[in-house]
Amino acid sequence: MRYFLDISYDGTAYHGWQIQNNASTVQQVLGEALSTILRQEVVTTGSGRTDKGVHAINQVVHFDLDPNIKTQSLIHKLNGLLPKDISANELRRVQDDAHARFSAVSRSYLYRMHTRKSPFLEGKSFLFTRHLDLEAMNLSCDIIKRWLDFESLSKVHTDVHTFNCEIFDAYWESHNDEINFHVSANRFLRGMIRAMVGTMILVGESKINLDTFEAILESKDRTKAGSCVPAHGLYLKDIIYPKEIYI
Repeated sequence: MRYFLDISYDGTAYHGWQIQNNASTVQQVLGEALSTILRQEVVTTGSGRTDKGVHAINQVVHFDLDPNIKTQSLIHKLNGLLPKDISANELRRVQDDAHARFSAVSRSYLYRMHTRKSPFLEGKSFLFTRHLDLEAMNLSCDIIKRWLDFESLSKVHTDVHTFNCEIFDAYWESHNDEINFHVSANRFLRGMIRAMVGTMILVGESKINLDTFEAILESKDRTKAGSCVPAHGLYLKDIIYPKEIYI
């Protein structure tokens, strides 16, 4: 029987989601906790890989269990065993062919920035004190919403069959001393959002104009885009699946 598990985590202490040799990852810690509670090896598959230091408001993982295993109190037991920076939120039974990664139809991310030093946002948001033109940055969002090939914003030497991503929504908003970027798409490339934000910041600082921003996308050359912003401002926010996969 296959299950989807919704989890949240503060990625500060981890080298990303995916299991790595000689490094602590969220997948490793979660798998060890599940295996201990269920007394069998549990292999988890995530909806996507978050990099070192990236957080998740909602990450979805799937795993398979024997039908005879009782799961009624699994969330409670998991939260008792998991460290304080990882929480288990909801367990749902799904169709046996449902896949946390490949069944997803939409993924949403949030990038958080703040303009004034705050001890409460340290490690959770990118401190950026220079002025930004959010109107111009939102115009750059209009460009990416009609774009398809994002090779210019992908990490180089990445193993993908295509650099095409369909952006469903993207916008910047500000409130008091905080500035947030929201973006949703069918898929994202490695490093894409952090490079996208870094390049949009160049627009917001008037270091490049919208024509240059579009030319960067058209170039398919990562060296022409902006630098990646820090990982600690990035959050995996939500993943949407077809309703029919749930039982």
